[in-house]
Amino acid sequence: MVDPEQAESVEAAAKGVATPGDKKKTRRPRNAKAETRETARKNGATPSIEVKTPQPVRLARKVYSAEQRAQKLSQIEKLISGGATLRSAVEQAGTSEQTYYQWKKKAAAPAQAGDDLKDLLALEEENKRLRNLLAGRLRKENAELKKRLGLQ
Repeated sequence: MVDPEQAESVEAAAKGVATPGDKKKTRRPRNAKAETRETARKNGATPSIEVKTPQPVRLARKVYSAEQRAQKLSQIEKLISGGATLRSAVEQAGTSEQTYYQWKKKAAAPAQAGDDLKDLLALEEENKRLRNLLAGRLRKENAELKKRLGLQ
């Protein structure tokens, strides 16, 4: 047989009404884990929840001279032409891929700037030559016009 109090609580639960005998569930505070860790530390036990992650090791930055960079770049290029992947070639040289690309970009930039300078100088020379040629033609044309008009 069903207990009358249980029957009332089941009916009330079905209707969504709380009965005086119902206990409300309470939540643990959000920082309860931290509190349990602190109490465990105080008691001398280490909690099994904590996992220590190793700190990344930061290597000292090495500054290479221009000759050393060129040497490493040529070494990497030789390894790549020999069939090695870029990643393995860079690792063997002792640098990173980012460093390789930065060095390669800087190595190509001065050559390009030199080409631009050569092009500019060539254009200036051609411009000077064309100006002289135009000035000579204009002098001849001017002289012819003066002859025709009889101003000479």
